[in-house]
Amino acid sequence: MDLATLWYLTTGTLLVATAMTLWERNAQTQRSRELGLWASAYAAFALGCILAMNRSVLPGVSGPALTNVVMMLGYLLVLQGILALDGRKLHPALMTGLLVAIGAAWLLAGAGAVGLFWNHVSSFPIAVISALTALALLRSRTARRLRSRPVAITVFACHALFYAGRTFAVPVMTSIYGSDVLSTVAEITMYEAVLFTVAMSMSMLALIREEDRARLLATTRTDFLTGLNNRQGFFELAPRSLSRHGKGTAHSLLAIDLDHFKAINDRYGHEAGDHVLKLFASIANEIAGAEATSARLGGEEFAILLPNTNGEDARAIGQSIARRFTETAARRDGLAIPATISIGLAEAKAQEADLVALLAAADHALYRAKTLGRNRIESAKPGQVAKAA
Repeated sequence: MDLATLWYLTTGTLLVATAMTLWERNAQTQRSRELGLWASAYAAFALGCILAMNRSVLPGVSGPALTNVVMMLGYLLVLQGILALDGRKLHPALMTGLLVAIGAAWLLAGAGAVGLFWNHVSSFPIAVISALTALALLRSRTARRLRSRPVAITVFACHALFYAGRTFAVPVMTSIYGSDVLSTVAEITMYEAVLFTVAMSMSMLALIREEDRARLLATTRTDFLTGLNNRQGFFELAPRSLSRHGKGTAHSLLAIDLDHFKAINDRYGHEAGDHVLKLFASIANEIAGAEATSARLGGEEFAILLPNTNGEDARAIGQSIARRFTETAARRDGLAIPATISIGLAEAKAQEADLVALLAAADHALYRAKTLGRNRIESAKPGQVAKAA
């Protein structure tokens, strides 16, 4: 392909990427800003390509200068969209200042430096912004667990290396092999531009779609009222938590019932009952800690898996939850709701840990706590976990 065909192909690819991103924006309202920024970036790139093909029509250095400024605007908008994933942004004054500085550099250099700037100098800010975009993706909290993140990082990192090569390596090659190198580099640049355009736009869409899928998956695993895992989430996530810890460590599980919850609903109303459930969930989550897997298994039944926690420490956690919950519920809007909990505790070594067995043993202990008068914590008997397995 000749250069003109490659320019047209790149422009068409960018326009398709713009349309696809705007279409996705209609379906992804939570990320409409990011997708809007990326669509604007692709449109800026397309405009830059059109200007590049017609840069000789404009007087002096204004054609290549304007092309370079518009292209840089596209790169900055891509970076702005990546930062927006985590609620960060480039200050508009910084972006404007950089673009003005690039335009001023072209004008100050004048017509005599057009070749130097077009082939080498203008590549440097592109390499820097692309590298910063890769770094922003690497550090992004939002993109951290998305499978497409390494692909997106690689796309921008390779683009940065390519333009760094145009800045530093190509001048050396030109001095050795002559100016014919520049025409070859120009063709390679356009091929790279087509690949970069496709890979960039597809990886950005993949990030947004994966995040949306993860959000939907989390919704299916989450209890709407309390924000804890539901039964499905518990049985999906808790085994993974167990498998992350080595052999020899102890794991514990608390099975918990809110005592006389129906009576609370009947006496104080369902709104108060919902408040009690949410209050318990909040307290349990806080005290159990980030490593715990907490769930509302149904109604007033809860479970808390405590990995790498022995029975003694798990008992202390359960007692702390029970105490805080009772004290806090008694102060609710002056109603003094008498809310207590019964807890069953089961412990197992890592090599013996089986979630179903742990839960069954904890349920036996919970039944005993309720039989003995409620508002207490009982532990599974030695060997009960093994029998349940």
